[in-house]
Amino acid sequence: MSLRTSYREALREALREALQRDPRVFLMGEDVGRYGGTYAVSKGLLEEFGEERIRDTPLSELGFVGAGIGAALGGMRPIVEVMTVNFSLLALDPIINTAATLRHMSGGQFSVPLVLRMATGAGRQLAAQHSHSLEGWYTHIPGLKILAPATLEDARGMLWPALQDPDPVLIFEHAQLYNLEGELNQAEPVDISSARVRREGSDLTLIAYGGTLGKALAAAEQLAGEGIAAEVIDLRVLRPLDDATILASLRKTRRVLVVDEGWRSGSLAAEIIARIVEQAFYELDAAPMRVCSAEVPIPYARHLEQAALPQVPAIVAAAHELCG
Repeated sequence: MSLRTSYREALREALREALQRDPRVFLMGEDVGRYGGTYAVSKGLLEEFGEERIRDTPLSELGFVGAGIGAALGGMRPIVEVMTVNFSLLALDPIINTAATLRHMSGGQFSVPLVLRMATGAGRQLAAQHSHSLEGWYTHIPGLKILAPATLEDARGMLWPALQDPDPVLIFEHAQLYNLEGELNQAEPVDISSARVRREGSDLTLIAYGGTLGKALAAAEQLAGEGIAAEVIDLRVLRPLDDATILASLRKTRRVLVVDEGWRSGSLAAEIIARIVEQAFYELDAAPMRVCSAEVPIPYARHLEQAALPQVPAIVAAAHELCG
């Protein structure tokens, strides 16, 4: 049975289910309670579950992320919401120096079962302090698992498995997706260890995640009309990367194009291409390519913002270049 819903509502249902299933679960963050969440994801949950489990926090990411880590160490299962990925930089010390390291530093005696949710990405004219895609930075850190749900199914199904993980899980929700609507089949937990092939193809592989998946699929549809069959991979899990799915597709298509809203320099796209070259260089018929954001702070003006981001025409043009 399928239900018409939105990405935002799918996230809300995932939160509701987790709160109902496990009394240790609680949600905390800025405006998650009385306001219903900056993106209206937690709307109605305060009335349903009360202030003990839906906790509004001060505007202090350093403070409340640290409190979430403490709660996780104390046996709770906190879901901590940070308004945007840019603001998570204020909490880098507890995330990277504490949550990601405690299992190692304690010789396996402690774990931090924390889920940290945050909005990422641009496209809404919110300027440079609210619009960057920094999830690639976090993929550099051992001890963290990084998820990027791009579909209704993943928005609905990734949270519960993330809460079962004994180590910290960061979930990046592209802000352009909250209004995405579609049919959602009966909710089931999602495998949070592997990528998914979203479209089969034989001529080249398009690799995307989060906010770039829809653009990659749109580009693949356009390319199909021009006789080029593009396979589209949704990474979904940014750390650990699913090398096996990427390489299996590459060995079929022999060409690869990575679409990444992060900046080109030091990007997740660069890491993916490096792994492909290390493991399957002689399988390639053309040098791997990538379409990334322009190397500027995201502009406020709409025409400049759109110009700075990966767009379908740029993906199509790069695919034509790859296919000769």
